[in-house]
This record gives sequence, structure tokens and C-alpha cells, in this order.
Amino acid sequence: MTEPLLEPTRDTVRASLADVVRNRVVPVVVTDDPARAHDLGAALVAGGLPVAEVTLRNPFALDVLTALAARGDLLVGAGTVTTPEQVDRVHDAGAQFVVSPGLSVAVVGRCRARGLPVVPGVVTASELMGALALGLGTVKFFPAEASGGPATVAALGAAFGQVRFVPTGGISPERAPAYLDLPQVAAVGGSWMVAPDLLAAGAWDEVVRRCADAVTRLGPAGSGPG
Repeated sequence: MTEPLLEPTRDTVRASLADVVRNRVVPVVVTDDPARAHDLGAALVAGGLPVAEVTLRNPFALDVLTALAARGDLLVGAGTVTTPEQVDRVHDAGAQFVVSPGLSVAVVGRCRARGLPVVPGVVTASELMGALALGLGTVKFFPAEASGGPATVAALGAAFGQVRFVPTGGISPERAPAYLDLPQVAAVGGSWMVAPDLLAAGAWDEVVRRCADAVTRLGPAGSGPG
């Protein structure tokens, strides 16, 4: 039986999503070591980028998410969420927002039932129309670099001027400005400041440096539009 969608609470969701994209860069975390979560959170905060999307790509991701959320000084979300059951689990683990690689009516409905802002992934005009039909105004463009990059975002944005995009997937610090220069782009998601090799090595000073650099160059006062 299909679960009915709740009416979109636009004001609440918009305010919460505004917090997620405030610094115009969302670190995408892939790690299987919950023991390093506290140091990772401290590095994000010290670098001025207190937000993280923890992807559900390994069996320990929920433990990492729980540990980061427990700090209380980070905005922590869950990425690669593909089922309503995962929505329940990340909500209970402390996630404050959900990011999905695709557009799922069931996932959107469960996020609304749980009071979680959701950013679904789209890559085509048809998927965008589906998101708009669900009352969503902010979407993830994924996989960004493999799907035409800034040129495709600009083309979609021209046709759907009311939509804000969060491109993610293969974006480097060198490529990020090309996305952020587009008025339709609210933020980019990237892993370069929290690269798995840095986390595995415990290179927290480098994480801090990369986060601070991202905020300086790409944040509201940086090269992209405010």
C-alpha cells in the first residue's frame, strides 16, 4: 500500500535547507571508522564548515552519523538514502537532513513524515518535473561531472528558474567555482576536504586547512554569488 505524502511544510524545510547550504559547500563524508568521528567533527568546526553529509555506503555509516550528531555543534545529514526504512534509521541516528541519489516518492514521503528536509537527486528534465510535482524546490544534481557539469545545470536552470541545485559527484575545488557562479546553484557537495585517505591517516590539520580554504574561496564572501 502506497504511503500518502504529507503536505510540504515549505517554510520549515526552506529554513532548514538554508542552514545546510549556508556555506555553499557541503562536505560529503565516506568513512567506515566511527572512532574517528569526533576528530572529524572537531576538524570541520575548526575549519568553519560545521556541516556533513554522511553517506550510507558501508555498514558503519550509521555509527559515524550518530557520533557526529552527538557532538551538537554540527549539522549532520545522511546521504545515499534510497528507501523509507533507511529514512527511519538515519532519523533515529540523529540525521537532520536527507540526501538521496535519485527521486523516490516513498523516500520523500517518509522524510516529510519524519520532519526531515530532503534533497533528492535528479539529472533530467523529467525528474525535475517530478520533484516539482512533489513540491520540492531544491534538488541534488547527481552525478554532476559525469552528467554534463555546469553547462547542464545552466540549461536545466534556464527551463526551471524556480529550482535551486546542489550539484554533487566528482566535483573538485578547481571545478566548484564554475557551478557556484551559476545563480541557480545553492551549494556544491564535495569530498575533497574530507577525502577518505585524509580521514584514514588522521590528517586533521589538512582537513581543517581544506575546509577553511573552501569557506574562504567558495563561501558567501568568496567567489560565488551570495
